[in-house]
Amino acid sequence: MSNYSTDIETAELGENGLSKKAGWITVYRAHHFTREYHSASMEYLMLGVGLPAHSYPDEPELPPVGQALHRSADGKLWEFSPDHRGQTVYGTETRQEQTVTQFGELPDNVTLLKPETEFDEWNGKKWVTDTKAQQAAESLAEQQAAQQELSSRLTVANTRIETLSDAVDLDMATHEEKTALKGWRTYRVQLSRIDISTAPDIDWPEAPEGGKTVN
Repeated sequence: MSNYSTDIETAELGENGLSKKAGWITVYRAHHFTREYHSASMEYLMLGVGLPAHSYPDEPELPPVGQALHRSADGKLWEFSPDHRGQTVYGTETRQEQTVTQFGELPDNVTLLKPETEFDEWNGKKWVTDTKAQQAAESLAEQQAAQQELSSRLTVANTRIETLSDAVDLDMATHEEKTALKGWRTYRVQLSRIDISTAPDIDWPEAPEGGKTVN
């Protein structure tokens, strides 16, 4: 029998968690705060010494994709939890998106389903578009666009009328300018009668001379 041995001494843990035999042991480490598994290592335990903090002797089963491996809250076993980290979720009240940074079940106020419009409301299972609010917003946008168009046209008409009126008042207007003045005034009256609430179905009057500047 040889005086030497190539066997690696294996530590043995007692019921109190302390080694009752000195030697090497494989331990499986978990994050101190999240308890998520992160690595395995070999540790040498002296007699009467316990495992390093947040280390466990039982080898975990590896989870499938989409699951996180972590120690249970009481530290007695390994557990799986849903892992949506890196995915985008949407607030069921705000529709605002955010990226998941922690594993575990998703909070009740977020969903992985993306809303299609800014008028979607969460009904507990899916997004439902509030068509009345959507139509009201679209109508408002159309009216605002019509108001901008009306203001732009009135600005052009007022400028033409002011210039032509100066020519008439100073007895400098030609026959064509007098005719143009009447046309622009008529056009301005027509604009004043535009009802923007009918947008986008507005029959815009045609500007005199195609809207070109009168010299």
